[in-house]
Amino acid sequence: MEINAFENVIGVVTVADVVEGRFVVLTPHSESSDFGSQEDLPGAKIPSTADEATKARYIITFAVDNRPLPLVETYPSNDFALRGGWDQAANTPFSATMHLSYPGMHDGATIASGVNAIAFSQGTFTLPSGCYVYSSDIVNVGASLIVEHSGADAGKVKYSATNAIGTNFETVGYDADKNTLTVKSF
Repeated sequence: MEINAFENVIGVVTVADVVEGRFVVLTPHSESSDFGSQEDLPGAKIPSTADEATKARYIITFAVDNRPLPLVETYPSNDFALRGGWDQAANTPFSATMHLSYPGMHDGATIASGVNAIAFSQGTFTLPSGCYVYSSDIVNVGASLIVEHSGADAGKVKYSATNAIGTNFETVGYDADKNTLTVKSF
């Protein structure tokens, strides 16, 4: 996903696994990490009802991480497990994913549940293939778009033949060579 321009940005906590570049709705959560540091952030999830889809105006991406590479993402989060390094088995009592590059640099990467993320609204965003529901109408500049709320396409924008309630997006451009869709959110 590419962020071309935006007006609003907020920090969020994912309440379920979310693919980067999907549109989410804000929700309460009960996540807590680092002695309650996530309690002041809103939760974010993929919309599961038509009503939630009309409120899904935030596109989600990975939080900025200034740690040196490789990044170790633990499940469950175990903040103090690596303080002694890799010298003994007791320091790795978890399953982990090692990232050799920043996860936000890869299209279609999943942001795990309970992880801090960034949500953008009111801007222009370029979505890679797989982050929108393709149709021959969606590629037309000015096409009205809504967020899907069901099945595997939940959180993706799709074409809307009418300017129905919840039409919060429009197509700004389409690159057929890269299969990327540029959308503007209101």
